[in-house]
Amino acid sequence: MRTGGLEVSLRLEVGSASAEAERAAYAVVQEGLTNVLRHAGATRAEVSIVSTPAAEMVVTVDDDGRGSDMLSGERRPGMGIVGMRSRVEALGGTLEAGPEVRGFRLRASLPLSGSSAGGAEGLA
Repeated sequence: MRTGGLEVSLRLEVGSASAEAERAAYAVVQEGLTNVLRHAGATRAEVSIVSTPAAEMVVTVDDDGRGSDMLSGERRPGMGIVGMRSRVEALGGTLEAGPEVRGFRLRASLPLSGSSAGGAEGLA
């Protein structure tokens, strides 16, 4: 990412998480940063991965790019966001993605156990 001109900072405060949750978090960060580099016109991205008291892992990717341009309704979520959402929801989590006043925010909440009542088949 840095060789592509994107300055990236990381905040990592996660204890023990399942392999499924870790893989999903990795995929969200990877796809999120790829989207920032390809589409946002950003110079900076902040990645945060933290555990919450509710036994969740919250993964956030924020950038300083053209997020507010999406408020015009001209852009729709791409397949990357759809794929991330499917992966996160299969584990019982949630994914939010959208423009901010300055930049774009991607936020996924995943159970640390990495499983839901529906299971996580096919995500490996």
